[in-house]
Amino acid sequence: MKRRILTYIVSVLLLTGSIGTLNGCGQQQTQADAAKGDITVYTALEDEQVTEYLAAFNKKYPDIKVNTVRESTGTITAKLLAEKENPQADLVWGTAASSMMVLDNQGMLEPYAPTGVERILPKFKSDKKVPTWVGNDVWETAIVVNTVEAKKLGLPEIKSYQDLLKPEFKGHIVMSNPNSSGTGFLTVSAALQLNGKDSEKGWEYLDKLHENISQYVHSGSKPAKMAAAGETAVGISFGYAGISQKSKGAPVEVIFPTEGSGWDLEANALMKKDDIKPAAKTFLNWAISDDAMNLYKANYPIIATGEGGKYEGFAFNPVDQLIDNDFSWASENRDNILKKWMEKYDSKSAPKE
Repeated sequence: MKRRILTYIVSVLLLTGSIGTLNGCGQQQTQADAAKGDITVYTALEDEQVTEYLAAFNKKYPDIKVNTVRESTGTITAKLLAEKENPQADLVWGTAASSMMVLDNQGMLEPYAPTGVERILPKFKSDKKVPTWVGNDVWETAIVVNTVEAKKLGLPEIKSYQDLLKPEFKGHIVMSNPNSSGTGFLTVSAALQLNGKDSEKGWEYLDKLHENISQYVHSGSKPAKMAAAGETAVGISFGYAGISQKSKGAPVEVIFPTEGSGWDLEANALMKKDDIKPAAKTFLNWAISDDAMNLYKANYPIIATGEGGKYEGFAFNPVDQLIDNDFSWASENRDNILKKWMEKYDSKSAPKE
C-alpha cells in the first residue's frame, strides 16, 4: 500500500514538473514568435516616412518581415471596409484617427494596449478601457504658396481661409479630394466646423472655394508638391508636406490660416481577425516607443505623448494653431459629408493614378 502511495506521489511530482516545463517552453515560444514572422501593415504615411521608419524597426526586429500597403487615407479606409468579412491587414499604422473611429464603430478593431500606452495623452487614443486605437502624431491644414508663380500672377497675400475666395485665385488653387485623402477630409471638416457644423454656411464657403479650385487630387501631399514644382500657385495641403518642399529649396511659403487649422491624428490599431499574430503586437509596441516617437518628432510638431518636436517653419506653439476638432461629429457624419461633397464638387477631381 505504502509503495503504491509513494509511486502515486512520485508520478504527480513528475507530471507537475513536466507541465511546468511545458508552460515555460510555451512562454518562450510565444516570446520567440513575437520577434519573427510576416505581417501585413496598411498605412497612409508618406512613402519616404515609411522607408525611414521601417528601417529603424527592421534594425531592431530583423526577423519580422513587414509587408506594407501604402495608400491615401480615404483609399486605405475604403479598402479596409471592403475587406471587413475577410481582413487582409494585420494592423493599421499611421492612418487618420477619424478613420479609425469609423472602423471601430464597425467592430473591426481588436482592443490592445501597447507597451507604454499610459504615456499617450487621453485625447490622442480611444476612450475604451483597453484602447482600440492609439495615436502617434498630429498633422494640420496648411496653405503652400509658390512665391515665384504668385508674384508672376499678381496674386494677393494669403493669411486666412477667406483670402482663398478672392477672385484673383480662380483656377490657381489645388486641393485634395476628401474621399481619397485624409488631409482633404480634415480640411473640409474644418471648413464645416468653423462655420457652424450642421449649418449651410460651411457648404456655402466650400461652394465659393470650389469656384477657385483648378482640380482636386487624390493625395494630401500632392498639392504641396505641385506648388513646389510650379504646377499650381497655391496648394491646400498640410504642414510637413510644405515645409519638406521648402527645405529642399523649392520657392514656397507655408501659411497656417488665422482661423486655425483643421487637424487629425495619425494612429495605429490591431485588426480583429481569427489569426492575430504576436509580431503584429510587437510592431504596435514599437510604433509608440520612444525610438518611434523620436522619428515622428523630426516631421511633426505635436506627438501623442504631448512632447513637441523640432519643427522649422513654426514661429509659434503649433498646438495653438489647432481648431477645437470634434472627432465624434466628424466620424458620425463622415459618410454624409463625403457623399454631399462628391455630388457638389467631384467634377473637378483629377483621374486616379
